[in-house]
Amino acid sequence: MCLLVSCLARSVRAESQPNILVILSDDMGYSDIGCYGGEIETPTLNRLARDGIRFTQFYNTGRCCPTRASLLSGLYPHQAGIGHMMDDKGFPGYRGEFGNNCCTIAEALQPAGYQNYMAGKWHITHGLSPKKVGDKKNWPIQRGFDRFYGTIHGAGSFFDPNTLVRDNTFISPYADPSYKPDSYYYTDAIADHAVRFIHEHDTKKPFFMYVAFTAAHWPMHAKEKDLEKYKGYYKEGYSTVRATRYQKMLQHGLVTKDSTTLWPLEEQWGEHGEYWPWDERNMEVYAAMVDSMDQGIGKIVQALEATNQFNNTLVCYMQDNGGCAEGMGRRNIGKPRASTPPLPPMKADTLQVDMIPKQTRDGYPVRQGKGVLAGPADTYIGYGQAWATVSNTPFRKYKHWVHEGGIATPLIVHWPGGIVDPGRMEETPSHLIDIMATAIDVADADYPKNKTPLEGMS
Repeated sequence: MCLLVSCLARSVRAESQPNILVILSDDMGYSDIGCYGGEIETPTLNRLARDGIRFTQFYNTGRCCPTRASLLSGLYPHQAGIGHMMDDKGFPGYRGEFGNNCCTIAEALQPAGYQNYMAGKWHITHGLSPKKVGDKKNWPIQRGFDRFYGTIHGAGSFFDPNTLVRDNTFISPYADPSYKPDSYYYTDAIADHAVRFIHEHDTKKPFFMYVAFTAAHWPMHAKEKDLEKYKGYYKEGYSTVRATRYQKMLQHGLVTKDSTTLWPLEEQWGEHGEYWPWDERNMEVYAAMVDSMDQGIGKIVQALEATNQFNNTLVCYMQDNGGCAEGMGRRNIGKPRASTPPLPPMKADTLQVDMIPKQTRDGYPVRQGKGVLAGPADTYIGYGQAWATVSNTPFRKYKHWVHEGGIATPLIVHWPGGIVDPGRMEETPSHLIDIMATAIDVADADYPKNKTPLEGMS
């Protein structure tokens, strides 16, 4: 990504090292956010794109764990030990966690004087559950971060996330003396902790912050106030929404007809059937989740501005893979919600240990299946293949695949004190392995000589 550094006005030997903020979203398609063609309201990301640079050919590795491994290490995922997911398959490239041959961005920047913070999803180690903790050697604190709030596992309820950790300790969101919101929603908690880290940071030192949202990974969970905005947005159906996005992308120059054709969308069973209102609702919730994430990014930007750190903060926003076509919670006919809670409530300090909770905190069974309206805590559903195709407009395939629909991601780079010619788009192909090398350059740091040499370029 030599191009990225060439876009920066200041020298890497600048008198003041910049703060570096890397924001990663989860299971979102290329066209979801407003500045890349979507109808979802993302004013903060749109602002960062307007005043920064949009990359049109930036790539990830098509899956949660490998992307996070490459992003943080600057190596290809197999080199970092995470060629697939977090289980150890017995081969060097498939150990399911970092090896000693690599280091994280945080570990590389620490000797250069950086404080390192993380909020959100880790998903690059063993030791997934309070029931089986295992070795913590590859948890964030042991990998260079000074403070951490987030989840070790890759998915869970937004209202009661499993494997929730503060620094090195599993916690319940409902018995956490350090964080007591009026109501708990994981996207808000991630943003709120990023804001807290910024306000509590010693501004005499630079910081590296990694904010890894779980939006918009299943389950489709949203706050009612965000969901209200999107009711009726998707009544025209998959094909119409997708065609509108494609035209907007063409108008903005994100794609061209010469280089990109709209992948045919096969008619979906839900579009004209009795379950269409259910599938329409799934996308409404998905949009509300993305909207909520953008609101959280807005809080982070406001915190940087309030502490006079915004102009000297290099912000990079990207996504871990394309939209997800997995059929989570969509295979059977769902049951209606009980009129009263049939199960005993959970104690506030009880740790949630299941990716798919068996019940809500107040005693309602968690429901899945066609007809179950997504959004509340007692549901657990994905938005399915048709909406994933819309998210990945105009590309083929989805998360898991290495077609463009699986690996193409927006990259927004913003740095008021360092961007040359803001507001433009950059077409040169680049990859998330380049983020580590770029961070080292702008931070005037040194990559350890005893680690596998970086594959990414600055």
